[in-house]
Amino acid sequence: MAGTNRSLLLAVAGVFLLALLLPLFISGYGIRILNLAFISAIVVIGLNFAFGYAGLITLAQAAFVGCGAYVTAILTTSAGFSPWLSIPLATAFGGVFGVGIGLPILRLKGHYLALATLGLNVSFGIVATNWKSLMGGTDGISGIPALTMGSFSLGTDHRYFYVLWVALVAATWVAWRIRISHVGLAMIAVRDDEIATATSSVDVTRIKVQAFALSAVYAALAGALFAHMTNFVAPDDFALSQSIVYLAMLIIGGEGSIIGAIAGAIIVTFMPELMRDLGSAYMIFFGCLMLLILIFLPKGLLSLVALLGRRFGTARL
Repeated sequence: MAGTNRSLLLAVAGVFLLALLLPLFISGYGIRILNLAFISAIVVIGLNFAFGYAGLITLAQAAFVGCGAYVTAILTTSAGFSPWLSIPLATAFGGVFGVGIGLPILRLKGHYLALATLGLNVSFGIVATNWKSLMGGTDGISGIPALTMGSFSLGTDHRYFYVLWVALVAATWVAWRIRISHVGLAMIAVRDDEIATATSSVDVTRIKVQAFALSAVYAALAGALFAHMTNFVAPDDFALSQSIVYLAMLIIGGEGSIIGAIAGAIIVTFMPELMRDLGSAYMIFFGCLMLLILIFLPKGLLSLVALLGRRFGTARL
């Protein structure tokens, strides 16, 4: 078992290392899409804590992304903060906001929780649209500075790719460490049988809040990175429809799997570009794909790999 797990980790590490070579073979527009895919992957890894591990149906992930994006935008454009300082501050704010929202809202369950988080995302859009003095309203916030290292600018898509690569690798490693920790196991136990977990002296509320806060932390980090890549943020970037897309990414890739979250984010981000010739029929294809996956592969595309993994004794990452 230890040998197969080590082989899996080496294979994943090899994929990440090979990704370093992608900017040599992908055009400018393609690397921008890949950067967006990496940002979405960080968001969906975070969503996996809440939905994949703890079983919390949340439709507020885009709102947390927006929190991170707007906090770093405000700090760098209005308060004069360095982006390298504003990004961790925005990430921390996302965690605090997640805890503050999670404590009351996680008293709800099932579709009631889904509706509450849906309302949270809609409320975020309303606040961002109407609080013009701070958040710019529908005009958004422009002039967000790019990341720099001394006089060396990381503002181009090819250079920013490596920033996002480091962030994604770090996010994946932290998520894996949490997954194999007592906290990660407790999240999965809560998802599988909340009553039995509570009778085992596990604080179910605390575990749920931790999962919700972790999803917010990852989303806020991705939002801050997004803001410094695009140099502009607006309410439409964090609409409810984007939260639904994040959830679709996790379902297509495979809920409860870190690699599934990454794969789903990359697949769904590139799918509109690869099927641009279909025009509006793309949405029909996407809807049919979702239905087929839900019917035949309820654990996502990575369930095929998981089946092979269990056959050969490999743990799921």
